[in-house]
Amino acid sequence: MKDYYQRLGVSRQASDDEIKKAYRKLARQYHPDVNPGDKAAEEKFKQVTEAFEILSEPAKRKLYDEFGDDAAKLGWDEKKAAQYRAYKNGSFGGDGGFAGGVPGGFNFDFQQGGGPVDFESIFGEMFGGGGGRRGRRSGPRAGGDLVTSMTITLEDAVLGVTKTISLNGKRLEVRIPAGVDTGSRVRLAGQGEPGDRGGPPGDLFVDLQVAEHPLVRRDDRDLFVDLPVTLKEAMYGAEIKVPIFGGSGTVTLKPGTNSGTRLRLRGKGVPGLHGEPPGDLFLVVQVKLPDGQGAALKHAVDAVESHYTAPVRSSLKL
Repeated sequence: MKDYYQRLGVSRQASDDEIKKAYRKLARQYHPDVNPGDKAAEEKFKQVTEAFEILSEPAKRKLYDEFGDDAAKLGWDEKKAAQYRAYKNGSFGGDGGFAGGVPGGFNFDFQQGGGPVDFESIFGEMFGGGGGRRGRRSGPRAGGDLVTSMTITLEDAVLGVTKTISLNGKRLEVRIPAGVDTGSRVRLAGQGEPGDRGGPPGDLFVDLQVAEHPLVRRDDRDLFVDLPVTLKEAMYGAEIKVPIFGGSGTVTLKPGTNSGTRLRLRGKGVPGLHGEPPGDLFLVVQVKLPDGQGAALKHAVDAVESHYTAPVRSSLKL
């Protein structure tokens, strides 16, 4: 499927959030680290990543909605798009047209002796293809982009990190900002393939996969951690020190806290990648029973049992 919307499984009216959620789901499903050796999944990952890269940028999405695949041929350049738009609308040639030249430095004969315009020839000159009827020498051409992938820890995704990679004999530093997620892409400008005839080099894109953490769960910018507490702490309350990425924090356990209760540390979740406020860290209380089954423990549990004033499952009705 070439259509970017179809690749992500969203409509053309999809919001930015819908596009982002669709991409995250597909990126996790098809990422090469999740599907080692699966060429079909790798190709699918490249396709959905390309689609997200275009549709997540308002300017590129606007051009794609207007021109479709031709937007890529125009290099996502609004000036070239304006020229193409004017051509399609019949603004070139004829009375009052731009015969012999167009804005932006391109010198094309759009009238061509009053005959039909050969837009393929125009494309050849515009993009350095050398196929124009005037036989002009093609100019500088930019180098191609390269794509690689990297797996990082959840801690690195939350705090940000600088990693070093080796590519084509070069060691490159990749600065990963705080707040990235699986499917995020880091761009290293000028580290792609070299250009031709003095053209600029392409870019290197690093696609990120965030590994699952054994204790911490992530939901967008919020983090969730199970917090074991003793029976005494749950009954009488306590001040509990908890670890967080990059430091520690303290939460207050109220007397009579049950398992499943959520305690919140505001702003201690994942930072916003694009300036959004950070998420929160939620600690989910899990009351842990004592170890062992001795007579003294049994007596203590029996004593506690006598203090329930109603059946604990009386409200469990479907």
